[in-house]
Amino acid sequence: MTGSPAGAAPVGGAPADGLQILPVRGIGDVTAGDDLARLIMSAAPWIVDGDVLVVTSKIVSKAEGRLVEVPADGPEREEARQRALDGETARVVARRGPTSIVQTHHGFVMAAAGIDASNVDKTHLVLLPEDPDASARRLRADLLARGLDVVIVVSDTMGRAWRNGLTDVALGAAGIEALLDHRGQVDPYGNELSLTQMAVVDELAAAAELVKGKCDRVPVAVVRGYPRSGEGSGAAVLIRDAESDMFSLGTAEAHARGLRAAAALPDLTAPPAHSGTAAVPDATAAVTRAFGTVEALITARVDREPGVVRLRPAAGGAAELIRIGAEAHRLRAALAAEGIETTAVIDDAGVTLTYRLPAGGSHFPAGGAETAGASR
Repeated sequence: MTGSPAGAAPVGGAPADGLQILPVRGIGDVTAGDDLARLIMSAAPWIVDGDVLVVTSKIVSKAEGRLVEVPADGPEREEARQRALDGETARVVARRGPTSIVQTHHGFVMAAAGIDASNVDKTHLVLLPEDPDASARRLRADLLARGLDVVIVVSDTMGRAWRNGLTDVALGAAGIEALLDHRGQVDPYGNELSLTQMAVVDELAAAAELVKGKCDRVPVAVVRGYPRSGEGSGAAVLIRDAESDMFSLGTAEAHARGLRAAAALPDLTAPPAHSGTAAVPDATAAVTRAFGTVEALITARVDREPGVVRLRPAAGGAAELIRIGAEAHRLRAALAAEGIETTAVIDDAGVTLTYRLPAGGSHFPAGGAETAGASR
């Protein structure tokens, strides 16, 4: 539930049947060098030990001087914004029109690297804090030095893969475990939980946004009643690296990577071990899909048997042999898209492809295309 400071019970970090979400008003404009702990305590003397303070990253960045000066308008402003974006980008994940989804140097995947032009004068852009977890630890320590033992969550707004709308998430945290790990526990039906980890600092950030808003100049909210669980190691544990992310590329970028992988299929001279299609139960369906992709583009005479395809020219001449080579590569690329490895043997009679579907059916086993999807 939401509430107001007046009459709020100082339940601190003790377990409770519910939560209170309280806005901190009156902080005012924040500038470089400001003491956030002092500003927060002056605006909300009613904060008590155990409260969770969710602090918008923008005021953290302003206090830390994470600002970029830009022209107020015109094409020069856009050029300056692009330079700032390039400087904050470690990897471009996806682009669509004017929107860029990038991975920042922190590891966050977000639109425009989190660079913000709202709630700041027109001659500046606000960058994310350089190290949000360190920022959270400093603010917690500053408040602790003033006698207040609270949790700090530094939040910002992000989109979500597969869903419309935005929500606040945690960029940094101190004084709390970022993940609540239920793995190994047993649910009421006797099932052991093997995957469940709750991103509690994200949930706290989203809850706090309900009373902060974007236009009300309420950059801090207090969540009261959430039981603390250890000091925690920060919100960085929530970042999923690209190698373990099944959707680490945008659709256009994954498509381009797949084309590059198809263009670089190696020319092997020996058939793959265990040739044939029996390695995976759905091998026949995979091969059928691959052939269906390119059959309208193949003019060669095709002879098929399990694990082997022979393409022979339908007519004589050098040009026809060149055509056969191109058509064989089309077929190899279509088979690779289904996770089917091939080797090609070329002779004067045409091209013989030997293929197999590796166990597990991994796509582009030599390091090619990844499954496309939305960025997180």
